[in-house]
Amino acid sequence: MALRGNLRDFTITQLLNLINLAGKTGTLIVDGPVDQAYVSFRDGKLAYAHIGKEDGGLAAILHRANKLNANQYRAIADRGGQMTDKELGLLLINAGYVTQEDILLNLQGYFTDVVRRLFTWVEGLFRFENDALPPDDRINVRLDLENIIIEGSRQLREWEQLQDEIPSLDMALKFTERPLTNVNLSVEEWRVVKFVDPRNTMRQIANTNKLSDLDIRRIVYGLLQAGLVEVVRPAGAPLPVSQKTFPTPDKEKQKSLINKLIGRIRSL
Repeated sequence: MALRGNLRDFTITQLLNLINLAGKTGTLIVDGPVDQAYVSFRDGKLAYAHIGKEDGGLAAILHRANKLNANQYRAIADRGGQMTDKELGLLLINAGYVTQEDILLNLQGYFTDVVRRLFTWVEGLFRFENDALPPDDRINVRLDLENIIIEGSRQLREWEQLQDEIPSLDMALKFTERPLTNVNLSVEEWRVVKFVDPRNTMRQIANTNKLSDLDIRRIVYGLLQAGLVEVVRPAGAPLPVSQKTFPTPDKEKQKSLINKLIGRIRSL
């Protein structure tokens, strides 16, 4: 029977650590508020990852990494499902478009990025399907989880701090009366700044710019620290009630749940 649980009880970082320690082979399936993610492992190492309806095919990954130009990508896309990723990879290598190292490095980068995006998922259900492997037509990698886990722990701490500073994305922003004039903004900050208006909530700004909850909080926190903006009640909207959605702070209960989960994973 598949191992199941709730992300309120176990973070993605904790689950990866358990899978790494137990050296498990199988697929972790996570049902989040919006998307579903699949992360596959072989002997406790990351092999494959995919999220939502995102195109995770080899051609799309290489195109986003500028390893294939628009014409090359379009030509491959026009062929539809006539070729598997493994066949495509061999064709591209033989044609001299990419090297085997290019393919492996970009796949590793994409799969790692998918896992990074899961670190901030604090709502949802998960299950571990023992011995379930990725589709046969996909290219697998073999990545150690240690560095990914360390990064996940750091990102989780950052997320908790930003949630404390900016509890609700349903609040709006407005410019301060005396903003600083010598602040250099990044491209991402400019994309947010141009939508600063009490009528726009931070959630709306994030959705418009396709920013994650972590990214919008990080950018807004920088703008707050620079004295450019302040958080205000959205125009015409009631003040939202802040709710902390992180796992229970009961340390003894958390430790007991983790120990039970370790035992169940090792027994699969």
